[in-house]
Amino acid sequence: MTKGLIFDLDGVIVDTAKYHYLAWKKLANTLGFEFTKEQNELFKGVSRKRCLEILLEIGNREATQKEFDTWMLEKNVDYLEYIENMDASEILPDVPKVLQYLKDNNIPIALGSASKNAQPILEKVGLLHYFDAIVDGNHVTKAKPDPEVFLLAAKQLKVEASDCVVFEDAVAGVEAANAANMISIGIGDENVLSEAQFNFKDFTEISLNFIQKLIEK
Repeated sequence: MTKGLIFDLDGVIVDTAKYHYLAWKKLANTLGFEFTKEQNELFKGVSRKRCLEILLEIGNREATQKEFDTWMLEKNVDYLEYIENMDASEILPDVPKVLQYLKDNNIPIALGSASKNAQPILEKVGLLHYFDAIVDGNHVTKAKPDPEVFLLAAKQLKVEASDCVVFEDAVAGVEAANAANMISIGIGDENVLSEAQFNFKDFTEISLNFIQKLIEK
């Protein structure tokens, strides 16, 4: 029986959350209000469209459809400028060790992310070759906590959903993994990600022995 391992991108493989925050903060400031790091926590694992809706709620701003579309585009242009110079130094600790172990053991690996820039980011940091499938914001119509992104990833890996393991740093992502009947592993604060079946601060806490046991389950 083959297991499939699915990874979220932001906050799990690389730390791009800081760049998203800077881009959203710039837009908020342009629209005349402040946007804090605490408020940015609401954006974890959420689609760009929903993020802008939340941002406008925070700023008590309304938008025409044209304005909404323009602001979404402006935010993404700013974000792409921030990530232009990303390199391997942005990879979170011990992620390559785990990916290499899975590759050495012929375990299918997928990315399941809300980001529409997942592939170029993986290319910039030198990890794209590890992934057998990439499902991101360009391929889904429903945002997490809907399980669509993970179910599509399992399908691309040709692995049953119940045989998949998901690594997530967002509550919505953990909920999506659980809804898909997959093993959920929370990366981050265990109090926030309490619905995950396993919790780790980061990949430095995950032993290869633990990964092997996941594969064998």
